[in-house]
Amino acid sequence: MNNVSEEKVPILVIGRHPEILATVVRLVNNNPAWNATGCITDEEAIHHFDNQPCSLVLLGGGIPPESEQQLSDYFLSRNPQIKIVQHYGGGSGLLAAEIYEALR
Repeated sequence: MNNVSEEKVPILVIGRHPEILATVVRLVNNNPAWNATGCITDEEAIHHFDNQPCSLVLLGGGIPPESEQQLSDYFLSRNPQIKIVQHYGGGSGLLAAEIYEALR
């Protein structure tokens, strides 16, 4: 009998472009071990983070540097162990490698 947990790694994906965000969430969710949720606004991301535990935050393109800094500071103040990855594109292989590296 296999007692391996079926828990998926919860990943919060933040991006400003709805089509790109949807694509990144879909690519992350192609991995059966991961469960991504996408958010467009800082407020939506903070609300999700406060209400749904996550193991990793993926910051996508289009987020102004000051928002990236504020979000990172907020997430780290709430969970010092949270992994935060900046992903600016480069295809699904790079995306998966970034996530695997952060989760190690």
